[in-house]
Amino acid sequence: MKGGARNRSGPAPVEGSGRSDARGYTLTALPASFDGEIPDFPLPLPSDREVELWEQKWRGPHGAAWSMPSEAWRAWHVALWVRTAVRCEAPDAPAALISNLHRLSDQAGLTTAGLAEMGWKVAVDETAPKRAEKAAAPKRERRLRPVADAQ
Repeated sequence: MKGGARNRSGPAPVEGSGRSDARGYTLTALPASFDGEIPDFPLPLPSDREVELWEQKWRGPHGAAWSMPSEAWRAWHVALWVRTAVRCEAPDAPAALISNLHRLSDQAGLTTAGLAEMGWKVAVDETAPKRAEKAAAPKRERRLRPVADAQ
């Protein structure tokens, strides 16, 4: 095979660079979490661990992307990633299976390279540190003052 662009050939586009701007390259910002409806696991006979991991991944930023109508086809691939990931958790998981997990991770947009390849990025939650700081701050007790008897 000769010539032509190939997946991941050459330097990756960088959002905000002059060349990327000229080509109109931008990434879709995904929220830090997804609180929409999670579809049922599409593969037969899921284990409890598969359902747990399925729901966990859908609650992350990727769930917002996968829930877009244009990405609905990707649910089966995500389920395949979940099933493979659970099998890779076994201490005796074969290297070939772990290698396949990496490929599926890219295809589902679960890696940095996969995110960029899909045209996605995870939005930075700039208010999270302030919320955490506020939640950790000690609460001041309200003091009650005596009120003069109103007779």
